[in-house]
Amino acid sequence: MRNENIKKVLLLGSGALKIGEAGEFDYSGSQALKAMKEEGITTVLINPNIATVQTSDGFADKIYFLPVTPYFVEKVIRKEKPDGILLAFGGQTALNCGVELYRSGILEKYGVEVLGTPVQAIMDTEDRELFVKKLDEIEVKTIKSEAVNSIHDARVAAEALGYPVIVRAAYALGGLGSGFCDNEEELVALVEKALAFSPQVLVEKSLKGWKEVEYEVVRDRFRQLYHSLQHGKLRPAGHPHRRVDRCGTLADTFKRRLSLAAKACHQDHTPYRHRRRM
Repeated sequence: MRNENIKKVLLLGSGALKIGEAGEFDYSGSQALKAMKEEGITTVLINPNIATVQTSDGFADKIYFLPVTPYFVEKVIRKEKPDGILLAFGGQTALNCGVELYRSGILEKYGVEVLGTPVQAIMDTEDRELFVKKLDEIEVKTIKSEAVNSIHDARVAAEALGYPVIVRAAYALGGLGSGFCDNEEELVALVEKALAFSPQVLVEKSLKGWKEVEYEVVRDRFRQLYHSLQHGKLRPAGHPHRRVDRCGTLADTFKRRLSLAAKACHQDHTPYRHRRRM
């Protein structure tokens, strides 16, 4: 069902060709623009990268080749006066920008409605500490970890957890700045790198030897869940480019556990599709 009050939509584009930015986000953003056009909704795109499908002729009604930052996005909002904004189709930069627009009150100031993934859901999944707390609230088990904001705190956390550990940078969809550390020297080097572009890192007990399952779920506005287990991947933890087998080969009891966890994650949120590995 379409919201008839939405006549014009602003989409934050995929931007630069780097991990967690372009690629699939260029594709998904292009599809979003096509869907808006089919519904008769005027689309405005902000994307500084001319070498993307999104910026090709015929996708958006108007394109601004500007950086996806709160400063420039506010200028476009002021000029174009969109009814809604899409944040989840531009990768990490777009997500970070959307969160800042929300926190600073710019979206509320101009009466722009966030469509798709709610900003609170973005913050809950991108902030490592908030994400762990949310999973604890719904009794989804997580490995022991601690969110830190400095190299000193990371050292203390790693010492308490015991090596080896995993460092996971917050606000990094492609896993940039994340990896395994077997000792303090490796920890300091990785955390220093991660904190150069992320305000927070999660230090957690190593999961080497575990199996990692990529499991995605979409919930529509009618609260129905759609699982994509057959299209997921089963691989050794920490090896994103090594696929062992399709998730369809998992035991039924394990699939059931994944399904129950997915329902718990979605039960208290408005419809959204936002991926984060647990």
